[in-house]
Amino acid sequence: MEPAGTSGMFVRALAARLRAALDDSPAVLIHGPRQSGKTTLARMVGEPRGYRYVSFDDEAVVRAARWDPVGFVEALPSRVILDEVQRVPELFAALKLAIDARRVPGRFILTGSAHVLFVPRLADSLAGRVAMLELHPLAQCEIEGRRPRFLERLFAGAFRSGVAERLGANLAERIVAGGYPAALARASGARRRAWYRDYVESQIQRDVRDLARIRSFEALPKLVALAASQTARLLNVAELASAFELTRQTIHDYVTLLERVFLLWRLPAWHSTRAGRLVKRPKLHVGDTGIACALLGMDARALVADRALFGPLLETFVLQELRRQASWTDDAFAFHYFRDRDDFEVDIVLERGPAALAGVEVKAAASVNESDLRGLRKLQAMAAKRFVAGVVLYDGPATIRFTERLFAVPVRALWEA
Repeated sequence: MEPAGTSGMFVRALAARLRAALDDSPAVLIHGPRQSGKTTLARMVGEPRGYRYVSFDDEAVVRAARWDPVGFVEALPSRVILDEVQRVPELFAALKLAIDARRVPGRFILTGSAHVLFVPRLADSLAGRVAMLELHPLAQCEIEGRRPRFLERLFAGAFRSGVAERLGANLAERIVAGGYPAALARASGARRRAWYRDYVESQIQRDVRDLARIRSFEALPKLVALAASQTARLLNVAELASAFELTRQTIHDYVTLLERVFLLWRLPAWHSTRAGRLVKRPKLHVGDTGIACALLGMDARALVADRALFGPLLETFVLQELRRQASWTDDAFAFHYFRDRDDFEVDIVLERGPAALAGVEVKAAASVNESDLRGLRKLQAMAAKRFVAGVVLYDGPATIRFTERLFAVPVRALWEA
């Protein structure tokens, strides 16, 4: 697959939220994986407004900031982009002092390649002073240059009956391609897979080393590869530990580290006071299906042939697309999955605030039947009035209304207008 727009600049949907945040917040932090486009977005929005660019990938700049954080911040221009700020945590207290001394909107654009929730000094120092935006790799709609309304339609329960062409093999090509701009710019699938493998290695060698001192460093790439083969499954720390002859606590710590650099993501279980038989362990997902397929040596043809792997990777693909679309909305979305002890399950549960909940079941098939709705019906009963809609996303041709709130929808509706 050659995604639309690969040869040029992608228009990032998060740009509108960044501009709005700069109009009312002293600092804005864009955090997300390396190579997801944070620097490009910051400079594209900031430089026309007069922002100067400073990168902490430059070791001389890092040393200067660490030596005299307060003096470094005082010497900065009135509007500045500070790139990869997590590399200099000593700077956070100085930024706090500067913001408190002169609280004007849009002074700082910060970018970081470590998840802010896992960097206590940053979160504590800049709480209430910084607007936090998460930039993911490219969503399918950004690759296609479209502005979809899937989340809006989902929470309105507004899917109209209709017919669309099946994606077929193109769906596997999209899963394998992933969403990193630099990988998508590669001319062939083989070159794309090589980029992803190198990317994982460099993330571990560089950013993970910056975050923690660990003993069994060589286990981390193998752990990511094992997680890729088990994406969308319940996290089993004991099973992972046995594969590496490491303790459960060590594996738990490693998974947390890999989450901090966005290579892995734990999807928590949905819970309800109305039921006590719910599974509570999180599911483990790889952060991007392009990374997963590269580590597994899978091209699109091999993925289509391996149905046992295709289903979980499609589930991860749908989850990453939904999370990416949610990141540029003004609504606060929370993501979960649902499973009870009787094996009623919904792959993705989305909560929009305290009052609205929707379910998304993912099916790697071209048809849907009544049994595919059993998990959604159970979730609907438990969520009661909060439940606004449930959909089965599948690679079929038709949008089907089963009830007022339950639908089957072609997976391409995720990114098509």
